[in-house]
Amino acid sequence: MSNQTSKFILAMAVMTVFVSGCTTLDAYTREEKTSSTTKGALIGAAAGVVAGLISGDDAVERRQHALIGAGIGALAGGAIGRYQDKQEAELRAELEGTGVSVVRNGDNITLNMPGNVTFATNSADLSPAFFNVLNSVGKVLAEYEQTVVEVAGHTDSTGTDSYNQGLSERRANSVSAYLQGRGVIPQRLITLGMGEARPIADNSTESGRQINRRVEITMVPVTAG
Repeated sequence: MSNQTSKFILAMAVMTVFVSGCTTLDAYTREEKTSSTTKGALIGAAAGVVAGLISGDDAVERRQHALIGAGIGALAGGAIGRYQDKQEAELRAELEGTGVSVVRNGDNITLNMPGNVTFATNSADLSPAFFNVLNSVGKVLAEYEQTVVEVAGHTDSTGTDSYNQGLSERRANSVSAYLQGRGVIPQRLITLGMGEARPIADNSTESGRQINRRVEITMVPVTAG
């Protein structure tokens, strides 16, 4: 069974539990709250499970091997967790009060950046409010270079599937290019667009569409295994 299939099955199980209990997890604060609708509970539960690394183990392993070959040392054993603990703490300190959440999933760290600090509707141009956020992220990533960095762009449901796919790719590329300008080497970056395929909020509301219009940056430690 593939890693992505396992995640999907787990998401379905979690959604069932959440609907029966009428509660969900807020996609950014990770706090439990009362669900306003069954649809909201389903979206929130799914987001809590599948948010994070999208590109898959093979893509990450290829990057890890390339980085090791380029002279970036691999982490092993307890050093992996300690390294990510320190990086997580610095990211939380840098991003406090920005509206960006820092989510830890095992040894992976994901930054969820909602639309109010990323992009306007139908745009891949970085919002001015996003520059300081990305400066802070780039600062930490440049310091903690022993990670592969996945940049995933997402859109709301406005527009066609094909248009949104292209838009999400352009958004991910915009963020990736900016991070490279802040000292993150291209070999560390995996850039991809998910279009409107992974909503974490209700696309029938403006506030929900703003949340879905987001970028997720996931940091995976470089290991030899």
